[in-house]
Amino acid sequence: MKEVKYVDLTDLQRQALDEAARVMENAYNPYSHFYVGACLISVDGRLIGGANVENSAYGSTICAERAAILRANAMGIRIFRGVAIIGRGENFNTTEVTGPCGSCRQMLYEVAQLSEYDLEMVMSTTKKDKIIVAAMEELLPLAFGPMNLGADISKYQK
Repeated sequence: MKEVKYVDLTDLQRQALDEAARVMENAYNPYSHFYVGACLISVDGRLIGGANVENSAYGSTICAERAAILRANAMGIRIFRGVAIIGRGENFNTTEVTGPCGSCRQMLYEVAQLSEYDLEMVMSTTKKDKIIVAAMEELLPLAFGPMNLGADISKYQK
């Protein structure tokens, strides 16, 4: 895990973080009033964004990271190299980076196993003045995924 400046990110990471900030504004968040945007970086450089969608049945809420994964899956895109995540409050900017929740970490770990790549996680404050880049394994050590179950996921690796 390392803290970096916005200018130190790769062009693709900057584009993904900017896209995450853009889609963050589409959050449906009448309960928490917290906006989150995520943007996956596919192996071929495509950017797929998602925003959080809350629900009055709180357990049905979908985080931005999972929204991006579901959107990408519906597009037939399943192999990724990274993801950018950013958040803000309704009336405040974050002073610490926004990282994925536990459920999103598990979903992103499965994406990492499917991609056969330890995803690069770019996590940022609202103003992009603090950015942390970490490997997926750093955020979910000793994780459990499809390979631990001996699942054949090869048909999904396209």
